[in-house]
Amino acid sequence: MTTSFLGETYALLAAMTWAMALVLFKRSGESIPPVSLSLFKNVVAGILFALTLLIASALPVESIRESVGLSFLASMHSGDLCILLLSGIVGIALADTLLFMSLDRIGVGLVAVVECTYAPLVFFFAWLMLSEGVGPFDVAGGAMVLCGVAISSTHAPPPGRTRGQLLFGMSLGVVAIALMAWGIVLAKPVLEYTPLLPATMLRLAGGTVILAVLMAASSRRRAHFAVFKPAAVWRTCIPASILGTYFAMIFWVGGFKYAKASVAAILNQTSTVFALVLATLILKEPFTRRKLAAAVVAFCGVAIVASSDELSRFARSYGLSWG
Repeated sequence: MTTSFLGETYALLAAMTWAMALVLFKRSGESIPPVSLSLFKNVVAGILFALTLLIASALPVESIRESVGLSFLASMHSGDLCILLLSGIVGIALADTLLFMSLDRIGVGLVAVVECTYAPLVFFFAWLMLSEGVGPFDVAGGAMVLCGVAISSTHAPPPGRTRGQLLFGMSLGVVAIALMAWGIVLAKPVLEYTPLLPATMLRLAGGTVILAVLMAASSRRRAHFAVFKPAAVWRTCIPASILGTYFAMIFWVGGFKYAKASVAAILNQTSTVFALVLATLILKEPFTRRKLAAAVVAFCGVAIVASSDELSRFARSYGLSWG
């Protein structure tokens, strides 16, 4: 495969693997509490990343060994280490647990729509925390995403759920995505000069350790840790963990590495389409006109946010400017 399409391929693979993982996580969540499922997938992914790091470090190719960055950890500043750990605690442990709680309540299709808030929230936190510019197209795109979420909030509740539970589930999802966005923006300055694998391992370690401590301190710790006993539910939660926390993360980073950020962001967001289709085919969730309209409006908003720089340059070429 030529490198000219490598980034686009990675971005699409990230969307597809995450959509498949969402369906499997939904099935797993029917038997496993959200906090237990969050810890389980972190442990599975952590083992895989650790094996990847060790194998890459042992390869007889100096450039690969250097890119792994094991030697970098020894000289890492304690402040940077704390930032990555905190990013994992907030953006992985807490956010993923809330996302699974939302998934249990509203289903894959509506969670896929809620996830469209990720790009606008990243732009918002980048503006707030990193002083990155926010233009009119960012605001317009973010407003469209919120409109899509608002449309989806009027959808009929899933079987056995009330409208209040639907709104609560969507609120949990939005909070989860906001925490993910805050966590990755917090870590962005450190990630710019920290090798990928050690940085990923540190974020996962922060999220995993805090979840393990909270579960160990819980009066229901026996029930929480029961997820690590081999059971039939492993048939879905192990593949979900591999797809959603290991492969999807690799493909996501690869997309942004080899393709334009705006293109990668739009292709990543096609996970909404894949998730809606898979939820209909596999989970038999209803594919309604209202859900389709919400997804289209939210997806268009993401496209505008991701392409805001290009749109702004196009507008300026016609003599239009703001501020």
